[in-house]
Amino acid sequence: MIRGMEESPLNVLAVFGTRPEAIKMAPVVRALVERRDRIQTRVCVSAQHREMLDDVLRLFELPVDYDLDLMTPGQTLTEVAIRVLEGVDRILARERFDWVLVQGDTTTSLAAAQAAFHRRVRVGHVEAGLRTWNLAQPFPEEWNRRAIDALADLAFAPTERARENLLAENMPEDRIRVTGNTGIDALHLALEAPAPSLPKAFESLDPTRPLVLVTAHRRESFGAPLQSICRGLAELASRTNGRGVNVVYPVHPNPNVRETVDRHLAGLENVCLLPPLDYHRFVHLMRRSHLILTDSGGIQEEAPSLGKPVLVMRDRTERPEAVEAGTAKVIGCRAETIVAEVDLLLGDDEAYRAMASAQNPFGDGHASGRIVDALVDAGRPGPR
Repeated sequence: MIRGMEESPLNVLAVFGTRPEAIKMAPVVRALVERRDRIQTRVCVSAQHREMLDDVLRLFELPVDYDLDLMTPGQTLTEVAIRVLEGVDRILARERFDWVLVQGDTTTSLAAAQAAFHRRVRVGHVEAGLRTWNLAQPFPEEWNRRAIDALADLAFAPTERARENLLAENMPEDRIRVTGNTGIDALHLALEAPAPSLPKAFESLDPTRPLVLVTAHRRESFGAPLQSICRGLAELASRTNGRGVNVVYPVHPNPNVRETVDRHLAGLENVCLLPPLDYHRFVHLMRRSHLILTDSGGIQEEAPSLGKPVLVMRDRTERPEAVEAGTAKVIGCRAETIVAEVDLLLGDDEAYRAMASAQNPFGDGHASGRIVDALVDAGRPGPR
């Protein structure tokens, strides 16, 4: 690239398919569009999650140029991967791109990165370098993100820890940029919008009880772990000795989740089971909660910005920064442990304040601008 000469815009294709990806890519797409003098942006969605994805597209007013619309009932990971690989390949065959941007660790992201690699198009990986060092936890995300990083020409690490992970895998230092996490950018954008109304089911909850917000939907939680989680939630909601809580649980539509949750929790007093909430409502529900129980990754990043302690119902996390900062605690899935840890935060004001006031280690809300600056600075790469 010759500085000072008139240059045609970079062609960038952003690909995502699930709600978590869309949330974290939304501020990146907005930042790319704002640099239309230097970048021509196209957006491709796989619709690996259809309805939940569309909510995010509407909230952030994201343009969509290509919609693969591949979601089918009961689809397997292999089926998703094949359809994304074929769909993105067709796009790359028709239109020349300098960069393909993917986010995180989904099957959509891995397949899109693979399609770009096959077409010799450079890959930028948003939220690179997260690791648990265990391919089964989370599954299949741990493998997906490792494989994407192996293909990435620019790895946008959210933290110094993520950068260190990449260096430990011998990624050249000049391919890594520490940017912060774009999920914090998205959270700030969502909070700027007027607060939405919450579901009417909230009217039946006892306002004197603390609100415990729950999300649990990961594949490794299916079966016995989720059953144990539900037993712990049932006990927390059923107590009447002053230590009871309101359990609010937006339930993922996957039958492996829905059937288990309904069997253990449906109809219980002080339990509010909701359909999946759009991101805007969920952010404001986090703000209203007392604490959060989750097996999600993104919530571990977002909740500290709202001053909400996070108890992680997994055996390990790829976000150890949250644990080290004191904003999150990994507690596993055993019912008795869940009850004990919630009791600790409800009964010990000092323990609660320590988690609620800890500084968010995941960024300042300006990660997206840093990513776009890095792409502009890299310019139009030469052939692979």
